[in-house]
Amino acid sequence: MFLTYLRRELRRRRKAALVVASGLALGIALVIVVTSVSSGMRQAQTQVLESLYGLGTDMTVTKARETPEDGAPARPRFRFDAGEEGEEQSSDQLMVQGFDTLSSGTVGKVAEQDGVARAVGGLSLLHVTVDGEFRRGKAEVAPRQDGDAPGQGGGGGPAVRGGGADFDLNSFTVYGTDVTEPALGPLTSSAITAGRGFETGETNARKAVVDSAYAKSEDLSVGGTVGVKGEDFEIVGIATADSGSAAADVYIPLRQAQTLADAEDKITTVYVRTVDSQAIGAVKAAVQENVPGTTVTTSADLAKTVSGSLGTAADLASSVGSWLSATVLLVAFLVSGLLTSSAVGRRVREFGTLKALGWTSGRVTRQVVGESLVGGLLGGALGIGLGLAAAYLLTTFSPTLTARLGGAGGGGGGPVRAGGAGGPGEGGGRTLDLALAAPVSLGTIALAVGLAVTGGLVAGAFGGWRASRLRPADALRRVA
Repeated sequence: MFLTYLRRELRRRRKAALVVASGLALGIALVIVVTSVSSGMRQAQTQVLESLYGLGTDMTVTKARETPEDGAPARPRFRFDAGEEGEEQSSDQLMVQGFDTLSSGTVGKVAEQDGVARAVGGLSLLHVTVDGEFRRGKAEVAPRQDGDAPGQGGGGGPAVRGGGADFDLNSFTVYGTDVTEPALGPLTSSAITAGRGFETGETNARKAVVDSAYAKSEDLSVGGTVGVKGEDFEIVGIATADSGSAAADVYIPLRQAQTLADAEDKITTVYVRTVDSQAIGAVKAAVQENVPGTTVTTSADLAKTVSGSLGTAADLASSVGSWLSATVLLVAFLVSGLLTSSAVGRRVREFGTLKALGWTSGRVTRQVVGESLVGGLLGGALGIGLGLAAAYLLTTFSPTLTARLGGAGGGGGGPVRAGGAGGPGEGGGRTLDLALAAPVSLGTIALAVGLAVTGGLVAGAFGGWRASRLRPADALRRVA
């Protein structure tokens, strides 16, 4: 009886039911879109942080920035010997990024802290090559002009003309990686797409892994060589960044990097993986207390440095979007409840007659709630369809967002791309372009279904309360 009456009433009042369902559908669809976009933002930020420091890295430890004693930052210096005219001059410099280093023993100190599962050191370098030639000028006397005194040229004497210098500046980034710990560090943010990665026994081998973008620009391939500080390294693999730009152009074993950069037993960064992600805060506090002179940066700290359109969109999705979806959903609930209550008011004769025939107030209330619940589920189905369609369109067209990363940790030790916002001695930033996706999870679908049921129950509560107050005499007055 209940289902039969329910089906007939919904068919007879399908326009009103469709209006209520549409209002709920709009609110539910907006919730799905905001939730999926927020999830996409979190994934994008995760990709940005992984591209900066590597997959699985929970925190990094760098040297705390110190002001030089003379008050001036360290700068690279290039020296050239005097040579024959036209002789090409060339100088290679392999400099530590940021000029701030830690002792290699820092890795062991960090690894000893409670909650640290693994720690590995790395050395971030910038390779700069300056080459060109000097040209000597020639002493010339300007031609005599009318009015010049006898024996004098127009210029008042000989002058040096011509000469000068023509030099090119080329740079690329080099990262010294601990090949005994291949599962941690910036190289893990790239996938080996040609050749192989480092082997654990190649701690002091002249082997190199080259980023795919740099290899393409310099026409490098597996089996070839790449020059670092005048030494040839055999290219054993090509790595492609999973997202954004790679942490470095060339990766070489840590020991080789330390030797070539005159940085024996020095590192710029310690990459840390904790035993439990919930213990990151405690591990950070322990490292700061027990390893002085360092700056500890967690993934949460890095997330705060993300700016640009990605940061703006993430803020909008988490604040404005959430408030907007909650407001629309609340309005939809209230409107559906008021419409249901109004519909009950127009069915006074019907419910009064049913009560006169023996229906109890509870049965009438259950009937109204059942109708509203079905309407809510219909609205949920429509809302899920609209939300999935909107999320699909967002993912398909993939609007591009820009993420700008500020200097991390203040130590300047993290890998920074050459040509980026920073430079030697500066904790420069990086700019990455990412395509926005709007993934819809099963949890989001479950949330939508829950909202649909809640909306139906809210509407049913409004209508059921009014229906329960009707009396058979009300129906008799309407008949008269």
